[in-house]
Amino acid sequence: MTFPEYDVVIIGSGPAGATTARILAGNGFQTLLVDKRQELGAPIQCSGAVSRHALEETGVPISTEYIQEAIYGFGIYNQEGRANFIDYRKLKPDEYGSEAGKKPLGFVVDRRRFDRFLLTQAERAGAETWLKTEGLGYSLLPNGKCEVRLRRFNEEIKVKARVLIGADGLQSQVGRWAGLRTHIKITELASCLQFVVDRVETDGLLEIITGHDWAPGGYAWVFPKGHGYAEIGLGVIPTLTDKNAQWHLDRFLKDSFFKDRFSDSRILEIQGGGVPLASPLRTQYADNLILVGDAARHVNPITGGGIHTALSGGIIAGKFLSQFLLSGEEPSKENLKGYQDAWLEKLGNKMWKLYEEKTAIFKLNDKAERDQKLFETMSSYFHPESEYKKI
Repeated sequence: MTFPEYDVVIIGSGPAGATTARILAGNGFQTLLVDKRQELGAPIQCSGAVSRHALEETGVPISTEYIQEAIYGFGIYNQEGRANFIDYRKLKPDEYGSEAGKKPLGFVVDRRRFDRFLLTQAERAGAETWLKTEGLGYSLLPNGKCEVRLRRFNEEIKVKARVLIGADGLQSQVGRWAGLRTHIKITELASCLQFVVDRVETDGLLEIITGHDWAPGGYAWVFPKGHGYAEIGLGVIPTLTDKNAQWHLDRFLKDSFFKDRFSDSRILEIQGGGVPLASPLRTQYADNLILVGDAARHVNPITGGGIHTALSGGIIAGKFLSQFLLSGEEPSKENLKGYQDAWLEKLGNKMWKLYEEKTAIFKLNDKAERDQKLFETMSSYFHPESEYKKI
């Protein structure tokens, strides 16, 4: 029996997987992109904020197909309500704004439509895409390739590939097949909940509220959603509180310094899930295999943001493998280490540094000192001169 054969099989069609597929297929490689979901972008576990720079840098056309609201800056609050505002409409009024000839700093996107848009880009570049297809395992073959076992519409299928890419999200199953340590400590997994609400005014800023009393181990947020809606949410580390995220979010709505602003709000949708505030995986490759995006924990360890890092990681993986596959070298773990080296140089070293800063903050025993340090760090992170602005 002959099995379909590809240069690359990618499991997971989120931003990282779809971007990697777009690059590889666009460079002429036979690429199969699969996802176990039948509806992309669901369930929604993401606020959907992404910078304009991130889209432009990674070749994603800016489109009303997926954009919900333009963003022009940030408001960072401590738990008493003191704020630092970084509004690019005021910092650089000739460049940023909603008027003709000016531009936004970023966008809040609809994740369902955004993920579909990215998948369409990959498909139009030449990638073959299979939805409702689950990865079951992979094994190495004597000829230097690998066999990938899939279940598509309840039918088990085997395909061959030179390289398998795990883009299957947090605690990657693909990584586990190769013996990589993809588990995450509960102390670094934020439990997140957000409400999409009506009747809450916003003004083009991503608003972030720090402080243990509102969000132990994380922060709360108020983001514009477009069409008059807003996202109000927070993330907490379960080991730092004996209450769940819903309790904290209800309290934030009713008792915070924003309570008057929220008093007439109406909840239209509830979204939630786990978001890593962890270090990147120390090893993101194995024989015939690499990990990208959330699967490799390419997530900002202090904000939990992952769209920008997923897109950038997909570009790095796609470009590395495009050169590597042409070389004819065996895709051993020793040879695929170059992917992680390239990622570290471009993004990873700064992510590790940011993780170390975050860890130092939460090692502080004094709560007031910890809250103040987190407020200062978040304010610095979003500053125009921040060394971390690209992650």
